[in-house]
Amino acid sequence: QVQLVESGGGLVQAGGSLRLSCAPSGGTFSDYIMAWFRQALGKEREFVAQISWTGGSINYAESVKGRFTISTDSAKNTVYLQMNSLKPEDTGVYYCAARRRWSITYGYWGQGTQVTVSS
Repeated sequence: QVQLVESGGGLVQAGGSLRLSCAPSGGTFSDYIMAWFRQALGKEREFVAQISWTGGSINYAESVKGRFTISTDSAKNTVYLQMNSLKPEDTGVYYCAARRRWSITYGYWGQGTQVTVSS
């Protein structure tokens, strides 16, 4: 059974940085697209970034372009989201998600990790 476990959230001041990690297990992920989503309190979940395990198919939400970087480490079987120049509006629960390359929906989700950016 596929499981995604996130870590790395926390409290940081505006302008600071955090790195989130996602460790998938229970499957072979070479054919998966991995992504990060976030959900602020009272708002809908929104897409942040995606990547394939080969490092291709990278896309970012406009709101994080130039500040966030998504990457993979196949040796560690981990997906990262490096977040720099954080803003209070980046606050929310960040979720790791996975989908098969040929699927249009993300079928696997982690439990989420809280990111809070203070002004």
